[in-house]
Amino acid sequence: MPKNKRLDVALTYIFGIGRATALKILDTTGIEWTKKTDDLSGDEVNVIRKEIESNFKVEGDLRRDITGNIKRLMDIGCYRGLRHRKGLPVRGQRTHTNARTRKGPRRSAVGKKKK
Repeated sequence: MPKNKRLDVALTYIFGIGRATALKILDTTGIEWTKKTDDLSGDEVNVIRKEIESNFKVEGDLRRDITGNIKRLMDIGCYRGLRHRKGLPVRGQRTHTNARTRKGPRRSAVGKKKK
């Protein structure tokens, strides 16, 4: 976790934990969310760690699950799997214009420029 940040913000640096989940973790552990990470005692860090390990899937396990789900979609050949395989938007966005994040940089057509 980063140094000198509020706990609710610091927990979001962990992959798989957002603001709502961070606040839920702090509520169940009984630790004040306005506290800074530098002010935490060793016991409080252990309590937070145990809460996350027992109730939430984070970091490596979560990444493995997500990649497994995408691989399953690609293996069964469903529409979403085909979109993943081709590197196109998966959730119904338009591709005539935009979608540059998924499609990558534009391939320039040869002889397209007019002098």
